[in-house]
Formats: sequence, structure tokens, C-alpha cells
Amino acid sequence: MSLVTLANLRFGHGTRLLLDGVSGSIHEGERIGLVGRNGCGKSTLFKLIAGVLKPDDGEVQIARTVRIGYLEQDPKLPQDKTLRGAAAEAFASIEQLKAELDGVFERMATAEPDELEKLMERQVSLEEAIDAAGGYAVDHKTDAALHGLGFADADFELPVKGLSGGQKARLGLARLLLSNPDLLLLDEPTNHLDIEGRRWLEDFLADEFKGSVVLISHDRWLLDRVVNRIIEIDRGVLREYPGNYAAFRSLRAERMLTVERQHEKQQDKIRQEQAFIDRYKAGQRAKQARGRETRLERFKQDSLVEKHAELGVMNLDLPDPPQMGDFAFVAENISKSFGDRVCFRNLSLSARPGDRIGIIGPNGAGKTTLVRTLLGDLEPDSGEIKRSPRLSIGWFRQTHDHLDKQVLAWEFLQNTIRSLEGSPRASEQEARNLAGAFLFTGEEQDKAIGDLSGGERGRLVLASLIASAKNLLVLDEPTNHLDIPSAERLEEALDKFGAIDRSRIGGKGGHGGVLLLISHDRALL
Repeated sequence: MSLVTLANLRFGHGTRLLLDGVSGSIHEGERIGLVGRNGCGKSTLFKLIAGVLKPDDGEVQIARTVRIGYLEQDPKLPQDKTLRGAAAEAFASIEQLKAELDGVFERMATAEPDELEKLMERQVSLEEAIDAAGGYAVDHKTDAALHGLGFADADFELPVKGLSGGQKARLGLARLLLSNPDLLLLDEPTNHLDIEGRRWLEDFLADEFKGSVVLISHDRWLLDRVVNRIIEIDRGVLREYPGNYAAFRSLRAERMLTVERQHEKQQDKIRQEQAFIDRYKAGQRAKQARGRETRLERFKQDSLVEKHAELGVMNLDLPDPPQMGDFAFVAENISKSFGDRVCFRNLSLSARPGDRIGIIGPNGAGKTTLVRTLLGDLEPDSGEIKRSPRLSIGWFRQTHDHLDKQVLAWEFLQNTIRSLEGSPRASEQEARNLAGAFLFTGEEQDKAIGDLSGGERGRLVLASLIASAKNLLVLDEPTNHLDIPSAERLEEALDKFGAIDRSRIGGKGGHGGVLLLISHDRALL
């Protein structure tokens, strides 16, 4: 059964067309992953299905009685309730049924025989409806969802109006999952979840939820576990692939290789035609040359196939990080607390050239506090830390408010990275090569930083850090605002960062950089 049908849907912002006559359908029981570059129209498509936006042309057809649950980025929550009370509102329909059932029991006490028979029939139908909607396990389900999404019992009585943005986002997700709609539209549901929360959500969607799901997510493990069909939005059109995200990557790579070969053939044809036009445009065959020039321009406009920027592997040389000696830091029996809250106690840890250390744990556990203590931003309460005097630290933080909004993207890279030729400042071409390796097109390289999206800004800062010849990189949730191709390109770059050349240094010591990675992204880890 088709729950939603899209018929020739068109939608754009100004002169930019996001969806160009797309058609498709969502069927009962399907689990679909919706993927595509940031800004391609994924969230817009959700809003069209949910009725938040109206299409410029075409139609969204929704089957009768289908209930759609849409996870908005800023959920609307009852400000006068507690966290648990707001979550339990998802079962408001059950509470109404229970109230009616209580009324039936009251009337039974004084009913005449004829009326009693009707009341007993109503009792049976109400009890069946309550059981079908979740029955008397409401309290258990509410608590399980809140625990799964990272809330402790002590949080249940917190007032909604006092919750943080991340807590509100998780509460909104809990309410949506508990409401048990026929179709779930989940837009980046893992953004505020730690690893355990992501695992719980995977299990819930894969094993418990019986309806249909359409999922926008940069969490590749979630997509692999939950979905059985991928829909990619690519330059205004929908492309469908069977299977999970891993299958999509393989099938898409094959399609992109075909596109690249077609692109190269077209470029050969363009070069041949242009050579003819240049040769004869001023001679006796000028009329023929002009005709071919007109046809060539029409061909470029109507038939030219674009090659995808992310097809190739990262063909980029990175500068060697400076030597740090035998170690970056050595911590012995260090502890750090804030009042009664213990972040870590009697911890010993060292980092040597080439080490890649992942730091994981629940939200608020003290991951960033640990890094700040190791690197000297905070003093430990006890213990000792030795740091290499030759440390050169690059730190990717959650916000980038310090950037000059007027500087162009390529200029920012030129000003922050080191030249491979040995000069202190990179050339324009080196800066543009680096930008291209991190999936910035020529047009995007010439944008001012203030005109870039949050994800683009993060990608730009990551590129500058990895190519700035630091010998210790600290990346704090680097993929939070990256689309999947950008996250995969970051992985390739980190693979190159500070790798030790054993043949050059005899297998010990060397120029290897140290990476400290704070992340909930399991694929990246």
C-alpha cells in the first residue's frame, strides 16, 4: 500500500531549483534513507510531505487515515509541563480512551440489563483499542524511550522551559517515537545523541517500530542498520538505490564512473569542435564554423554531463608536521572534579608520534575537559602532565565565530596553511587545490566566509587545520554539520595526516602527528 505519492513535484528558492519535477512513492513498512549534499533539498522534501511547505508545482498525495510524524529541528513543546509529562503526552489518545472506560464502569454500577449489555460491548471495544495503542505499558514505554535517549530518572521532573536546546531536541524525538505514527520523517535524529543513544535509536527503529521510516542522517551506521532503500537527491532529481548505505556507495560509485567516462567523451568532442571553430572562424568556412559554434553552445547547455567532485580519492600532499620528540604528552595519575562531579580520577595516558586516540562517552561526561587538562588549558586537581616543548596544536572547536566573514574561502586557506615549497605562506594555487580536495567547487572557493553554510565553514576550518603542519590535532565533533561525502573526505585526509614514513626514519621516532578525536560518529572512529 502506498502511503505517500509524489507527482511531478517542483520547488525552488528564487532562481535556485531544489526539486525539478520529482516523482516517487513511500510504501507501507518501507525504511528509506534520504541522502544528498548539504543544501540539496532533503529537509525541503520532508516539509513538503508534512504539509509545512506547498510545492510550486505538482502534488503530494497522502493516503486517507495515514498519520505522519515529522521531527522538526526546533520541536514545539508544552512549556508548562515536566520532561516526563511532556513525553507522556504522546499517549494522550490512550488517556482519553481510559477516561471513557472509567465512565463506562461507573455507569455499569446502576445500569438496567438492556443498557448493561451495550456498556459491556463498549467496554470490550475500548479495552481492545487501549491494548492496540500500547495498553497499560505506557509508563514503561515512556521511561524506556527517555532512558534510551540519554535522560536519567533525576531529569524526569525538570521543567520543559528550563531544558537546553539538546535536551529539547531529544524530548521532541521521544514524543514523536512514542506517538507511533504510520510514517516517521526523521531529519538528523542523532544530532544530539551520544553513542549509546544512537544504538538505542537503531534498535528501536530496526526491531520495535512497525511503521514506515524516511531518514535523513549523516550517521552511516544508522543508515546501514535501519534502511532498505536509499533515495539520493542529486541536482533536483531523485535517484533510487536498493539496499542500505553500504550497497548505495558501491552502486553509486559504478554509476559515477559511467558518468565520468561519458563526461570525458563529451570533453573530447568539445575540444574537437572548438579546434575546428578556432581554425576556420575567420576563413572561407567561417559560416560553417559559426553554425558549429551555435550547435556546440546548445550542446553544452542541454546535454553536458557534470562530473561529481567527490568521485576521485584525495590526491593531495600534506606538509609534514614538525618533530615533537618521543612523546606529545605523558599524564600520570591525573584527576579532575567540579564539586561533587568527578570527570576522571587517577588517569594515566600518553600520546606518541603517530597515535590516533578516540575519546568517547555520554554527553556531559567530561570529554572536552579531559583534552583541555591534557593540553594545559585546565590544571589537574592531582597528578602530573609532561608535554613536549615542541607541540604545535591545531584545535577544531564547535563554533567558528572568530573567523573574518569578509575573507574569501581560498584566501582563508592561503593565510593559514603552510606551503609545500617551504615558504611560510601558501600560493593561491596550493590554497585552491586544498579547497578542491575538500569538495569546494571553483564558485564556492570564491565565496566570502560569511556566505558559507555552517557545514561549509566547518569543512574549511578542518582543511586549514589538517594542512597547517600541526603535530597535534584536536577534533571536537568534527562531523556534526558535515554531509556524508564531506565526512568521508575528512577520513581520507586524516588517514594522510602525520602518517609516519617508516622507511625514512628507520621505524622509530619520526614526524608522525598525534590525533585526539572527540566524536559520537562511529564510522569516523
